[in-house]
Amino acid sequence: MGRAARRRDGHIAQERMLEEAMAAIAEDGLAALTMSALAERLGTSGGHILYYFGSKDLLLLEALRWSEAALAEERTALLARRLTAERKLDLFLELYLPRGPRDARWMLWIELWARTPSNDELHRAQEEMDQGWQDDLASLLAKGVARGRFAPMDTTARAGELLALLDGLSTRVVLGQRGTDHDRALTVARSAARRLIGRPE
Repeated sequence: MGRAARRRDGHIAQERMLEEAMAAIAEDGLAALTMSALAERLGTSGGHILYYFGSKDLLLLEALRWSEAALAEERTALLARRLTAERKLDLFLELYLPRGPRDARWMLWIELWARTPSNDELHRAQEEMDQGWQDDLASLLAKGVARGRFAPMDTTARAGELLALLDGLSTRVVLGQRGTDHDRALTVARSAARRLIGRPE
Protein backbone atom coordinates (compact mmCIF):
# COMPACT_ATOMS: atom_id res chain seq x y z
CA MET A 1 0.00 0.00 0.00
CA GLY A 2 2.92 2.32 0.63
CA ARG A 3 3.78 2.63 -3.05
CA ALA A 4 0.27 3.63 -4.13
CA ALA A 5 -0.09 7.35 -4.72
CA ARG A 6 -2.77 8.84 -2.48
CA ARG A 7 -4.61 12.11 -2.25
CA ARG A 8 -5.01 13.96 1.05
CA ASP A 9 -8.46 12.43 1.50
CA GLY A 10 -6.91 8.97 1.41
CA HIS A 11 -8.22 8.00 -2.03
CA ILE A 12 -5.84 6.44 -4.52
CA ALA A 13 -5.52 8.81 -7.47
CA GLN A 14 -7.43 7.63 -10.54
CA GLU A 15 -4.35 8.12 -12.67
CA ARG A 16 -2.46 5.72 -10.42
CA MET A 17 -5.21 3.14 -10.95
CA LEU A 18 -4.92 3.52 -14.72
CA GLU A 19 -1.13 3.35 -14.57
CA GLU A 20 -1.27 0.14 -12.55
CA ALA A 21 -3.91 -1.34 -14.86
CA MET A 22 -1.65 -0.77 -17.87
CA ALA A 23 1.35 -2.21 -16.03
CA ALA A 24 -0.64 -5.29 -15.01
CA ILE A 25 -1.81 -5.88 -18.58
CA ALA A 26 1.76 -5.63 -19.89
CA GLU A 27 3.04 -8.03 -17.23
CA ASP A 28 0.31 -10.66 -17.03
CA GLY A 29 -2.01 -10.11 -19.98
CA LEU A 30 -5.50 -8.72 -20.20
CA ALA A 31 -7.27 -11.92 -19.15
CA ALA A 32 -5.52 -11.82 -15.78
CA LEU A 33 -6.67 -8.28 -15.01
CA THR A 34 -9.52 -8.51 -12.53
CA MET A 35 -10.78 -5.89 -10.12
CA SER A 36 -9.51 -7.94 -7.20
CA ALA A 37 -6.05 -8.40 -8.76
CA LEU A 38 -5.77 -4.70 -9.52
CA ALA A 39 -7.00 -3.82 -6.03
CA GLU A 40 -4.32 -6.04 -4.52
CA ARG A 41 -1.61 -4.26 -6.56
CA LEU A 42 -2.91 -0.93 -5.30
CA GLY A 43 -3.52 -1.98 -1.72
CA THR A 44 -7.21 -1.13 -1.84
CA SER A 45 -10.52 -2.87 -2.55
CA GLY A 46 -12.23 -3.80 -5.80
CA GLY A 47 -15.23 -1.79 -4.65
CA HIS A 48 -13.08 1.31 -4.33
CA ILE A 49 -11.95 0.97 -7.94
CA LEU A 50 -15.52 0.37 -9.11
CA TYR A 51 -16.59 3.51 -7.27
CA TYR A 52 -14.48 5.54 -9.71
CA PHE A 53 -15.04 3.58 -12.92
CA GLY A 54 -18.33 1.70 -12.52
CA SER A 55 -17.30 -1.43 -14.42
CA LYS A 56 -14.29 -3.23 -15.81
CA ASP A 57 -15.23 -2.12 -19.34
CA LEU A 58 -15.13 1.52 -18.30
CA LEU A 59 -11.85 1.03 -16.45
CA LEU A 60 -10.33 -0.44 -19.61
CA LEU A 61 -11.71 2.40 -21.71
CA GLU A 62 -10.32 5.04 -19.37
CA ALA A 63 -6.95 3.27 -19.30
CA LEU A 64 -6.88 3.37 -23.09
CA ARG A 65 -7.90 7.04 -23.14
CA TRP A 66 -5.16 7.83 -20.64
CA SER A 67 -2.58 6.03 -22.78
CA GLU A 68 -3.83 7.64 -25.98
CA ALA A 69 -3.70 11.11 -24.42
CA ALA A 70 0.01 10.62 -23.76
CA LEU A 71 0.53 9.52 -27.36
CA ALA A 72 -1.43 12.53 -28.62
CA GLU A 73 1.07 14.75 -26.83
CA GLU A 74 3.91 12.86 -28.50
CA ARG A 75 2.25 13.28 -31.91
CA THR A 76 1.84 17.02 -31.34
CA ALA A 77 5.51 17.33 -30.43
CA LEU A 78 6.51 15.23 -33.44
CA LEU A 79 4.49 17.32 -35.90
CA ALA A 80 6.03 20.52 -34.49
CA ARG A 81 9.61 19.34 -35.01
CA ARG A 82 11.73 20.77 -37.82
CA LEU A 83 12.13 17.57 -39.82
CA THR A 84 11.46 16.54 -43.40
CA ALA A 85 7.99 15.19 -44.13
CA GLU A 86 9.52 11.79 -44.88
CA ARG A 87 11.23 11.64 -41.49
CA LYS A 88 8.08 12.75 -39.68
CA LEU A 89 6.08 10.06 -41.42
CA ASP A 90 8.66 7.45 -40.48
CA LEU A 91 8.49 8.48 -36.80
CA PHE A 92 4.68 8.56 -36.96
CA LEU A 93 4.61 4.95 -38.19
CA GLU A 94 6.94 3.87 -35.40
CA LEU A 95 4.85 5.67 -32.78
CA TYR A 96 1.66 3.99 -33.98
CA LEU A 97 2.90 0.40 -34.03
CA PRO A 98 3.02 -1.73 -30.86
CA ARG A 99 6.38 -2.32 -29.26
CA GLY A 100 5.76 -6.06 -29.04
CA PRO A 101 3.24 -8.80 -28.16
CA ARG A 102 2.75 -7.41 -24.64
CA ASP A 103 2.03 -3.85 -25.66
CA ALA A 104 -0.73 -3.00 -23.17
CA ARG A 105 -2.27 -0.24 -25.27
CA TRP A 106 -2.72 -2.52 -28.25
CA MET A 107 -4.04 -5.37 -26.12
CA LEU A 108 -6.69 -2.94 -24.90
CA TRP A 109 -7.51 -1.78 -28.42
CA ILE A 110 -8.11 -5.34 -29.61
CA GLU A 111 -10.24 -6.15 -26.58
CA LEU A 112 -12.38 -3.05 -26.99
CA TRP A 113 -12.74 -3.50 -30.76
CA ALA A 114 -14.45 -6.80 -30.04
CA ARG A 115 -16.89 -5.09 -27.66
CA THR A 116 -17.79 -1.96 -29.64
CA PRO A 117 -20.55 -3.43 -31.87
CA SER A 118 -22.82 -3.84 -28.83
CA ASN A 119 -21.64 -0.82 -26.82
CA ASP A 120 -22.38 2.68 -28.14
CA GLU A 121 -20.17 4.41 -25.57
CA LEU A 122 -17.15 2.31 -26.52
CA HIS A 123 -17.90 2.85 -30.20
CA ARG A 124 -18.01 6.64 -29.82
CA ALA A 125 -14.83 6.67 -27.74
CA GLN A 126 -13.01 4.50 -30.27
CA GLU A 127 -14.03 6.79 -33.13
CA GLU A 128 -12.87 9.84 -31.19
CA MET A 129 -9.43 8.38 -30.50
CA ASP A 130 -9.09 7.09 -34.07
CA GLN A 131 -9.96 10.54 -35.40
CA GLY A 132 -7.00 12.10 -33.64
CA TRP A 133 -4.59 9.78 -35.45
CA GLN A 134 -6.44 10.30 -38.74
CA ASP A 135 -6.38 14.09 -38.52
CA ASP A 136 -2.71 14.27 -37.55
CA LEU A 137 -1.61 11.89 -40.30
CA ALA A 138 -3.70 13.71 -42.93
CA SER A 139 -2.13 17.00 -41.80
CA LEU A 140 1.36 15.52 -42.04
CA LEU A 141 0.67 14.26 -45.56
CA ALA A 142 -0.87 17.56 -46.67
CA LYS A 143 2.20 19.49 -45.55
CA GLY A 144 4.41 16.99 -47.36
CA VAL A 145 2.41 17.53 -50.57
CA ALA A 146 2.50 21.32 -50.16
CA ARG A 147 6.28 21.26 -49.79
CA GLY A 148 6.76 18.99 -52.78
CA ARG A 149 7.94 16.01 -50.74
CA PHE A 150 4.96 13.76 -51.57
CA ALA A 151 2.93 13.28 -54.73
CA PRO A 152 -0.46 15.04 -54.95
CA MET A 153 -3.15 12.94 -53.25
CA ASP A 154 -6.39 12.91 -51.33
CA THR A 155 -4.64 13.15 -47.97
CA THR A 156 -7.71 12.20 -45.92
CA ALA A 157 -8.31 9.02 -47.92
CA ARG A 158 -4.62 8.10 -47.97
CA ALA A 159 -4.31 8.61 -44.22
CA GLY A 160 -7.23 6.21 -43.72
CA GLU A 161 -5.58 3.61 -45.95
CA LEU A 162 -2.30 3.86 -44.08
CA LEU A 163 -3.98 3.58 -40.69
CA ALA A 164 -5.93 0.51 -41.82
CA LEU A 165 -2.64 -1.07 -42.88
CA LEU A 166 -1.05 -0.17 -39.53
CA ASP A 167 -4.00 -1.65 -37.63
CA GLY A 168 -3.53 -4.95 -39.45
CA LEU A 169 0.20 -5.04 -38.82
CA SER A 170 -0.28 -4.06 -35.19
CA THR A 171 -2.77 -6.86 -34.62
CA ARG A 172 -0.30 -9.37 -36.04
CA VAL A 173 2.45 -8.10 -33.73
CA VAL A 174 0.27 -8.23 -30.62
CA LEU A 175 -0.98 -11.72 -31.48
CA GLY A 176 2.64 -12.83 -31.82
CA GLN A 177 2.17 -14.19 -35.32
CA ARG A 178 5.28 -15.83 -36.72
CA GLY A 179 7.63 -13.48 -38.53
CA THR A 180 5.79 -10.30 -37.45
CA ASP A 181 7.60 -8.48 -34.68
CA HIS A 182 7.86 -4.71 -34.22
CA ASP A 183 10.87 -4.30 -36.50
CA ARG A 184 9.39 -6.41 -39.29
CA ALA A 185 6.07 -4.58 -39.06
CA LEU A 186 7.85 -1.23 -39.25
CA THR A 187 9.78 -2.35 -42.34
CA VAL A 188 6.55 -3.41 -44.04
CA ALA A 189 4.81 -0.18 -43.03
CA ARG A 190 7.64 1.95 -44.43
CA SER A 191 7.61 0.06 -47.72
CA ALA A 192 3.83 0.32 -48.06
CA ALA A 193 3.87 4.01 -47.19
CA ARG A 194 6.41 4.73 -49.92
CA ARG A 195 4.21 2.98 -52.48
CA LEU A 196 0.99 4.63 -51.31
CA ILE A 197 2.37 8.15 -51.07
CA GLY A 198 4.83 8.25 -53.93
CA ARG A 199 7.18 11.03 -54.97
CA PRO A 200 6.26 14.13 -56.93
CA GLU A 201 7.08 13.92 -60.65
